[in-house]
Amino acid sequence: MTRRWRFRETGDAKLSLNARSYAFDAGVIFLFYAGVPSVRAFFDRVFAGRASGFVSEVNLAEFYYKTAEKKGVDVAEIQYRQVRGSPLKVVAPDEDTTREAALWKFRNRTLSLADCFAIATWRERAQILLTTDSELAKLKGVKSEYISVP
Repeated sequence: MTRRWRFRETGDAKLSLNARSYAFDAGVIFLFYAGVPSVRAFFDRVFAGRASGFVSEVNLAEFYYKTAEKKGVDVAEIQYRQVRGSPLKVVAPDEDTTREAALWKFRNRTLSLADCFAIATWRERAQILLTTDSELAKLKGVKSEYISVP
């Protein structure tokens, strides 16, 4: 079977569609709703129960406001509710997650705080972090899949 998209190794991870779990950043969810084929397989695995998917509340908030900016609040509300009702597990940051995100931000000041929450969620819950942020994908020690925005 030939894949129509390329996988790229970032950080120290060899990436594949065989992971047991994924953490999603806001950009990847936005690409899913935009119908970008390169992210569909990850969501299909989660929706079929073949992998677990996680998104931080902070990243879901980022998805909501970016969708509202580009498509309007009504569309943002619908898609936000769809994510909440999907098999993706929305993770509220607890004390440890908040501290972990803060330390990532302290050590990598050019990253957004939302990206740092995505990293903290990945470290606690998932094998691979799916991201549209090329800077985040280059970080050493972060097993990530960089998905370029078309």
